[in-house]
Amino acid sequence: MPDLLWDDVKNFFDPDLMGPLPDVTVPGTSPADWQAVLDLVRSRGWSYAYSEDGVAVRLPRAADMPARSRGVDAVLRVWPTPGVLAVFRPYEVGAIDFDVDLRELWGQAGVDALCHLLRAIGRRLGKPVLLAPESDPLHPVLGFDVTVGRVVLLAQPALA
Repeated sequence: MPDLLWDDVKNFFDPDLMGPLPDVTVPGTSPADWQAVLDLVRSRGWSYAYSEDGVAVRLPRAADMPARSRGVDAVLRVWPTPGVLAVFRPYEVGAIDFDVDLRELWGQAGVDALCHLLRAIGRRLGKPVLLAPESDPLHPVLGFDVTVGRVVLLAQPALA
């Protein structure tokens, strides 16, 4: 059974309402959490690319990423499934922040892909993973709930 059903959440996947790149965050993290995410990416065999100022470089240790990214546009791109991109920006250790492109997450398959990603990160870290509109990052609409072990609605979608 899927965590969320398309018909229940399709308004949250509308780029006009949410912004095309909603914010995903894991609050209250540490360098160990960043390393756990990097280890997850590698252990799952997800494709990834790391760059600094647009130049592809070897992925540093998680503990070194925030220091290296000061004054540098550091970006970790991860493809958990073909056609689905998560863009991580390692600016601080206190939160793991990334974007997903709603235009890649359409229909039940898109909802399932997003839930799979949020669940994988949330379970690995034992922390909530929250998705909020691009224009309103303080009000998440869905996220991984550690206590129930799945992605849940945190707000009610507007009626279509």
